[in-house]
Amino acid sequence: MTDGVPVIVDGGDTGCGELLMRLAIQVRQSPPGTVIRLVANDPAAPIDLPAWCHLTGHKYLGATTHHGRTAYDLLLTEHARPTHPDQSWRVTKSPHREDFP
Repeated sequence: MTDGVPVIVDGGDTGCGELLMRLAIQVRQSPPGTVIRLVANDPAAPIDLPAWCHLTGHKYLGATTHHGRTAYDLLLTEHARPTHPDQSWRVTKSPHREDFP
């Protein structure tokens, strides 16, 4: 988050796979504590994003609107599990978590 403003990621009309790839790129570029607002038209986003946050360890903050469009906020956490660079729906081994492969 920069100056209390969420970082906006516009997913446009992309489906879940591409949407998560865009999100994962921004996550890798942002420090813990950043709020990311993902703007998405994908009808599966309200299901997929909370599940992705649960998988990775980031905090899902809920749905909102951004300029009249549906958006979803999430908070990046310090000890979240990183995702595979080419498959953002798969987590990689985290050096912070011995109990997670």
